[in-house]
Amino acid sequence: MAEPTRPAGRDWRHALLPPVVAWLIANLITWMVAKASVAGDGSEVAYWSTGGRSRWDSAHYLSIAKTGYELFWCRDRYPNFRDVMCGNVAWFPGYPMSVRAVSATGLSYEWSAVVVTEVSLLGMFAVLWWLLGARLTWATGLTLAIGTVFPGGIYLHALFPIATGTLALLVSIAGVKRGSWGLAAAGGFVAASCYPVGAVAVGMLLLSAFFAWRTDTWPIRFAKAGLSAALAGCGVLWAKWLMWQATGHWDAYEILQESSYQQGGLHQPFDAMGQAYDFPFRDWYTPKGHLPWLVEHGLDAHKTQLWLNLAFVLLVLATAAALLVRNRRLDVEEWAALVLTVAIFLVPFFAGAEMSWYRNHAQMFVGLILVRRMSRWVQVPLSACCAVQYALLGAMFFSGVLV
Repeated sequence: MAEPTRPAGRDWRHALLPPVVAWLIANLITWMVAKASVAGDGSEVAYWSTGGRSRWDSAHYLSIAKTGYELFWCRDRYPNFRDVMCGNVAWFPGYPMSVRAVSATGLSYEWSAVVVTEVSLLGMFAVLWWLLGARLTWATGLTLAIGTVFPGGIYLHALFPIATGTLALLVSIAGVKRGSWGLAAAGGFVAASCYPVGAVAVGMLLLSAFFAWRTDTWPIRFAKAGLSAALAGCGVLWAKWLMWQATGHWDAYEILQESSYQQGGLHQPFDAMGQAYDFPFRDWYTPKGHLPWLVEHGLDAHKTQLWLNLAFVLLVLATAAALLVRNRRLDVEEWAALVLTVAIFLVPFFAGAEMSWYRNHAQMFVGLILVRRMSRWVQVPLSACCAVQYALLGAMFFSGVLV
């Protein structure tokens, strides 16, 4: 006797409802954090304004969307500025080009950026849900719950490429899981073109020869891994090409990074981690006037953020190790998530990202694929810790302390 088919309505609810609910809850929580971070002077809740979602880098992404790239000596425009280079070539084009495309509908660039960000976040939950098996259980439900308050996730709502780049990483994992090297390469291309850290997709795809494409012979596995990695790497080349077209310099990104931000080359990661931990945000900028309780207690939240991020990586590694000992294997998507999570955590410190690692680390969202395999006794406290830290870092963001 054939098994009874599941009603179509139930299939629809299982496929779409949980990620949509997770996205709505994530927005509700973020609005509540923004409301709790507003000074007691009758100010509007910053969450409902594009300005409230913008920080320093947001202006550069919007300028790329509006007018493209530029590189110039600061003193040519600002006579009293120090003698360094200025411009917007330190920011990648994937997100701004998406904003430009949406602005063709008539929306302002600012609201187009909000649309790209929020649609990307909804897509993140949808692709994650598919990778989790699209079946509601305690494990998958708690995993989605952690995703709504993921460490650094406040930047998944900001006018930044974090949500778009993370969605692309999840799509790349989905491509590897499905055995589609084209989809994997497309996701990697977008991830690499959105954010420098997204280039970790290239490394994951190269390594995929050892854990994916299992129905193929070894030469074919290496060919698919190599070709998908090469195409993903073209996302960086596309960014460099756009910068060269506008400035005449293939190394425009490196010129600006070295001149204005003293970044470039490899750093000693533990030293960089210590500098990131000790960065004096509280002294660098403390909001004036009456500080809400959440802001007052969240001015040093980047320190607890680093501890939570480290704990998350260690939990992912421990879970993968336990699965390898018990089952002698990991699923394809679990291998991909493991490689990406560890790489995303480490890369900002090798690059010396003293003031941006906390938003880079938000892309460790892909590690939630392995959170599903954790014990409920781990998932519940992890969810609670993430919720508390989300509120504290969110207070730093909405009060203007974080860039």
